[in-house]
Amino acid sequence: MNLTAKVLVAMLLGIFAGLTINVLNVEVFDRSLMAEGAFLNAYVVNGFFHIVGKLFVNALKMLVVPLVLFSLICGVCGIGDLKLLGRIGGKCFLLYLFTTAIAIASAIGVAAAIGIGEGMNATSDANFTGREAPPLSDVLISIVPSNPIQAMANGEMLSIIFFAILTGVSILMAGKKTASLIDSIAMLNEVMMKMVGLIMSFAPYAVFCLLAKAMANLGFDLFLSLVGYVLVLIGVLLLHLFVTLQAVLTFLGRLSPITFLSKMRNVQVFAFSTSSSNATIPVTLRTVTQRLGVDNSVASFSVPFGATINMDGTAIMQGVATVFIANMYNVDLGLTGYLTVILMSVLASIGTAGVPGVGLIMLSMVFAQVGLPLEGIGLILGVDRLLDMVRTAVNVTGDAVVSSVVAKSEGKFDASVFDDPDAGTFDESETELKS
Repeated sequence: MNLTAKVLVAMLLGIFAGLTINVLNVEVFDRSLMAEGAFLNAYVVNGFFHIVGKLFVNALKMLVVPLVLFSLICGVCGIGDLKLLGRIGGKCFLLYLFTTAIAIASAIGVAAAIGIGEGMNATSDANFTGREAPPLSDVLISIVPSNPIQAMANGEMLSIIFFAILTGVSILMAGKKTASLIDSIAMLNEVMMKMVGLIMSFAPYAVFCLLAKAMANLGFDLFLSLVGYVLVLIGVLLLHLFVTLQAVLTFLGRLSPITFLSKMRNVQVFAFSTSSSNATIPVTLRTVTQRLGVDNSVASFSVPFGATINMDGTAIMQGVATVFIANMYNVDLGLTGYLTVILMSVLASIGTAGVPGVGLIMLSMVFAQVGLPLEGIGLILGVDRLLDMVRTAVNVTGDAVVSSVVAKSEGKFDASVFDDPDAGTFDESETELKS
């Protein structure tokens, strides 16, 4: 089997294994096997599964900063035109905001039409303390790092993007004398891509462990209590993934959604497993450039930028959660309230860029703005881990769609690579040592 097939099989086996552990534990052993300190809990689920999965996620995160840095410097040097770079950046920014606005509007529309949460009259002891999001001014100021090394250590993507672009521009301004430096950075970028391939060879085992752990701890209990919320949210996420984003790809990019989706499976599975757009950047960048045919000069900017500000999946969660909690607490938001939610979500996708726990921060901001009780977030926290996996897969798909559309519009797209089903497929010989 190729790597994609192996990863998909590992994902299914991981989900099955995790749910089996949970069901057997609940129905037969009355949770004794998953009690704190018990063998299955301590040494298998939160031991072996946790360690293997965490090692894989850390390995992907390890590559993010050097890969983005070298790739973006190469991309800027490859463009060689600052006006073109600005045009690419502007198109990416507007498309990301456009898809986010559509995402939140469709989420509110579908959730309101179905009426999830109506008649539940909920009162809950669940607590949630919202963290204050940084003001937009602080986010804008932090784009220029006072210490680029510290920014890289902290994984501050907007700062890293700025520093990389500035470095690339400076190299171009230095002229012919930097030719050897450009070649060296290009070689370092190629080394990082090989490292991505090496780490991907361990993906099936890591995906199995990540999903087995998540499903063992989650189980069916929360699904039954929040089944309406879960199904509507997943339904809107899939609607955005398969309809909205593919419509953008078809009408703006004139590209085949079937070919696109077939080549994005690996990225979506990695995003689903890790629940982190940033951790998936190495895999997304590799797929977008080598499988979809997007030139590195576009992908090196659009992919890390999208992982930072593209909040389609999170915006959908905000829309469905807002309608759900409002109906549960019998709060009538009205048209003005829903328009406020849409505007807040679009603005927050910029203002909370790069902040850990961004989804819940944005949701608490929205709730505070429209007058919903923050403790309502506590009701949906239990299933947020699973739903975060799905919305991350939607987010990285949006990154790839925007990258493809922008590259096509700028003539930075190789159609022969996109149309070739075998282009950029993972070759296990890449990981073998050459004598």
